[in-house]
Amino acid sequence: MENNTKKYEEFRNQYPEFIYHSYEITDGKDSLTVTYHFEIPGLARFAPVWTFPKPKTAKRREQESWGAGSDKELDCSGSGADPLLEKMIFSLGMTELVSYWKITCSPLVRVEAGGLTARQIDWWKDLYFNGLGEFFYVNGIREAEISGFMDIRTEDGSLPDISAEDGSMQSAAGTQAHRNPDSPAGVLVPIGGGKDSAVTLELLKEAGENIVGYIINPRGATLHTAEKAGLSKDRVICVRRTLDKNMLELNKQGFLNGHTPFSAIVAFSSLVAARLYGLSWIALSNESSANESTVLGSTVNHQYSKSFRFEKDFHDYAKEYLPGSAYYFSLLRPLSEFQIARYFAGCRDYHPVFRSCNAGSKTDEWCGHCPKCLFVYLILSPFLSPGELAEIFGRDMLEDESLRDTLEKLTGIQEEKPFECVGSRSEINTAIVMTIQKWEKEGRKLPLLLEYYKTTGLYERYAEEGDHYSTYYDPENLVPEKWLALVKERCVRK
Repeated sequence: MENNTKKYEEFRNQYPEFIYHSYEITDGKDSLTVTYHFEIPGLARFAPVWTFPKPKTAKRREQESWGAGSDKELDCSGSGADPLLEKMIFSLGMTELVSYWKITCSPLVRVEAGGLTARQIDWWKDLYFNGLGEFFYVNGIREAEISGFMDIRTEDGSLPDISAEDGSMQSAAGTQAHRNPDSPAGVLVPIGGGKDSAVTLELLKEAGENIVGYIINPRGATLHTAEKAGLSKDRVICVRRTLDKNMLELNKQGFLNGHTPFSAIVAFSSLVAARLYGLSWIALSNESSANESTVLGSTVNHQYSKSFRFEKDFHDYAKEYLPGSAYYFSLLRPLSEFQIARYFAGCRDYHPVFRSCNAGSKTDEWCGHCPKCLFVYLILSPFLSPGELAEIFGRDMLEDESLRDTLEKLTGIQEEKPFECVGSRSEINTAIVMTIQKWEKEGRKLPLLLEYYKTTGLYERYAEEGDHYSTYYDPENLVPEKWLALVKERCVRK
């Protein structure tokens, strides 16, 4: 952890303002491209880009909505043919800007691209503050308080109200949901390439739903997961997000850097994709375990934007300020990582292709040395043999002495969990105890890390508690009733 409080104060004094100038929508034949314009006056301008492919069946809608012809640039004044879509795009920019704001943490954010009410401003400040909890913690910034870390000002008081358009429909969730007349209503499933989204895909397939995959910056694991789920190329929306090079250069120069709430970006961008494709539902794959803080005794949570608190806040925001949006929820919210791992252990088609390792994401590999790799290895270990685990990860990670420190962080021996998307301390301990019991019953010699674990006192404690995760169920969820019964039947043991 670095103490960057001095940098934080200096940058805020030197660069007191961050501006969200505008966004441009370029409507091409096959894609919709959005370019955002941000600025830290006196330092740099930024122009990150999002590219959304258009559904091939929407040619008629394209001509009717935006006008036929060649690529066309639209202004952001709300005068376009789909004001709700533009409002979503503006909101995506509000989420995108925090990646650039954190460079200097300017105390004033001036929003020129659109208007926000006082309640909306409070909502965005809450997201930024909690979503940047890890950023502040890792940088040793203690002075940041939600009341004063940022002031947001807009050019006017509110964005245009959106009423239901002709051809819209009342969704099963009770909210207005737009439907593209050329496309049947369906479920958008963001695919990250790990086990969780694979489980969501399999459950919805079993339910017979019309599934469309959603991938940001596709790579091998995400594309192969969609393929294993039986989704054809025209059933997968591959979106491109391009970061501005000026931000990357300033990071190299020593300006402030750190974790931002990426899942909030997934949330708002998925609304745009669902709108373009006329889909009524967005099914995330975030589990109850994401609610646990990363640092004991604090609210710092690496997975804040995967937590139920954010899910509920986002759901309510979309309902109030973006009426007509697809219904956003997490299908796996009632479950623990333990239950998801047990179900995924039976999804063998995905075992050769899934990847959750951030360190190996560029090469689409398991690095076999990071906290995420060790977590996935441990949470799957009660349900797979040592040989099956070694085949997935390419090595026996439990014989690696260098991972002892990581094991201590995952199990709670050390107070601070790794800043990765990992399960709760309790369920990791439960999985380890079950693995030890299973392997000892089979007469296997325990690997080095499990031998060490038995000396910590945790084994006796969790062996006595037993397995209470197989029957776990979190009632705080937004899963529609038509899918909730299936989740319980397949993943919650009685």
